[in-house]
Amino acid sequence: MRRSRAALVRNTRGDDVRRALAQEAARIMVEHGIDDYGFAKRKAAERMGIKDQAVLPKNAEIEDAVLSYQRLFAADSHPQTLQEQRRAALKAMQLLRDFQPRLVGPVLTGSATPHQEILLHVFCDAVEAVHFHLIDAGIRFQPSDKRVRLDIERTVNCPSVSFTLNEFEIEAVVFASDGIRQAPLSPTDGRPMRRASISEVELLLDQAR
Repeated sequence: MRRSRAALVRNTRGDDVRRALAQEAARIMVEHGIDDYGFAKRKAAERMGIKDQAVLPKNAEIEDAVLSYQRLFAADSHPQTLQEQRRAALKAMQLLRDFQPRLVGPVLTGSATPHQEILLHVFCDAVEAVHFHLIDAGIRFQPSDKRVRLDIERTVNCPSVSFTLNEFEIEAVVFASDGIRQAPLSPTDGRPMRRASISEVELLLDQAR
């Protein structure tokens, strides 16, 4: 019985430390415009003097803490900022309508920080088609790659394009046409990423009015 009580105390302390780390990581992400969960949790551990990797929070716990932080400290500004981000996302999606765009990530889930990059998935079999489309539209962009976890066993580099629209940073990751059938895994919880079409983003905006 004594051992069980000692284990319970250790577990409780571990839970408290994990919760505190998640809250500090969330504060760092929101206040400094950081969107890297790994960096935020390491920075939080460093600031709190925590070296035990076993008590580091999961990304999903940090996202929950971000949402709590926003409800507590940004209840007035966050909804308006999120609406502006979603309107910018919708405009970018309309620009890329030919490539069946989908909104993903924090701007869709509602946990976006004020300077969060807007993340889209688009679909075509030649990334050059996206390049030419943006050139024709007079949009300056930066080609790059983004590491994407397709499933438990496969992680690949997908081409992407980054550009600015309405003063918001947009990154569109380009998947093959059949990539629309299966979403990659979320870096937050390891589940297939939620994706929203143009009509679904329009509905989100209407519901928040």
